[in-house]
Amino acid sequence: MAPGWMQILLVAVVAILLFGGRGRISNIMGDMAKGIGAFRKGLKDDDKPADKDELVNITPKKDETKSSS
Repeated sequence: MAPGWMQILLVAVVAILLFGGRGRISNIMGDMAKGIGAFRKGLKDDDKPADKDELVNITPKKDETKSSS
Protein backbone atom coordinates (compact mmCIF):
# COMPACT_ATOMS: atom_id res chain seq x y z
CA MET A 1 0.00 0.00 0.00
CA ALA A 2 1.55 3.28 -1.13
CA PRO A 3 1.23 6.37 1.07
CA GLY A 4 -1.50 8.71 -0.07
CA TRP A 5 -1.27 12.48 -0.47
CA MET A 6 -2.95 13.04 2.92
CA GLN A 7 -0.36 10.92 4.72
CA ILE A 8 2.53 12.67 2.97
CA LEU A 9 0.98 16.06 3.81
CA LEU A 10 0.58 15.05 7.47
CA VAL A 11 4.21 13.91 7.72
CA ALA A 12 5.37 17.14 6.05
CA VAL A 13 3.33 19.31 8.44
CA VAL A 14 4.66 17.45 11.48
CA ALA A 15 8.25 17.73 10.21
CA ILE A 16 7.86 21.47 9.59
CA LEU A 17 6.38 22.00 13.06
CA LEU A 18 9.16 20.06 14.76
CA PHE A 19 12.20 21.09 12.73
CA GLY A 20 11.09 24.21 10.91
CA GLY A 21 11.46 27.83 11.88
CA ARG A 22 14.32 28.67 14.20
CA GLY A 23 14.81 25.19 15.61
CA ARG A 24 12.04 24.98 18.16
CA ILE A 25 13.31 21.74 19.67
CA SER A 26 16.78 23.17 20.23
CA ASN A 27 15.24 26.28 21.84
CA ILE A 28 13.10 24.15 24.14
CA MET A 29 16.07 22.00 25.15
CA GLY A 30 18.22 25.10 25.70
CA ASP A 31 15.57 26.61 27.97
CA MET A 32 15.27 23.32 29.83
CA ALA A 33 19.04 23.18 30.36
CA LYS A 34 19.03 26.76 31.69
CA GLY A 35 16.27 25.83 34.13
CA ILE A 36 18.15 22.78 35.39
CA GLY A 37 21.31 24.86 35.80
CA ALA A 38 19.44 27.50 37.79
CA PHE A 39 17.88 24.79 39.96
CA ARG A 40 21.27 23.26 40.74
CA LYS A 41 22.72 26.68 41.52
CA GLY A 42 19.83 27.32 43.91
CA LEU A 43 20.53 24.04 45.69
CA LYS A 44 24.21 24.94 46.11
CA ASP A 45 23.35 28.38 47.54
CA ASP A 46 21.20 26.81 50.28
CA ASP A 47 24.10 24.74 51.61
CA LYS A 48 26.13 27.78 52.68
CA PRO A 49 25.77 28.78 56.33
CA ALA A 50 24.17 32.18 56.86
CA ASP A 51 26.15 35.06 58.33
CA LYS A 52 25.12 36.36 61.74
CA ASP A 53 24.31 39.72 60.13
CA GLU A 54 21.73 38.02 57.90
CA LEU A 55 19.96 36.24 60.76
CA VAL A 56 16.86 37.84 62.22
CA ASN A 57 15.62 37.12 65.73
CA ILE A 58 11.92 36.30 65.53
CA THR A 59 11.51 35.03 69.08
CA PRO A 60 8.76 36.98 70.83
CA LYS A 61 9.85 38.95 73.86
CA LYS A 62 8.67 37.63 77.19
CA ASP A 63 6.11 39.89 78.80
CA GLU A 64 7.70 40.94 82.11
CA THR A 65 4.71 42.95 83.30
CA LYS A 66 2.77 39.82 84.20
CA SER A 67 3.48 38.43 87.62
CA SER A 68 3.88 34.71 87.93
CA SER A 69 2.07 32.89 90.71
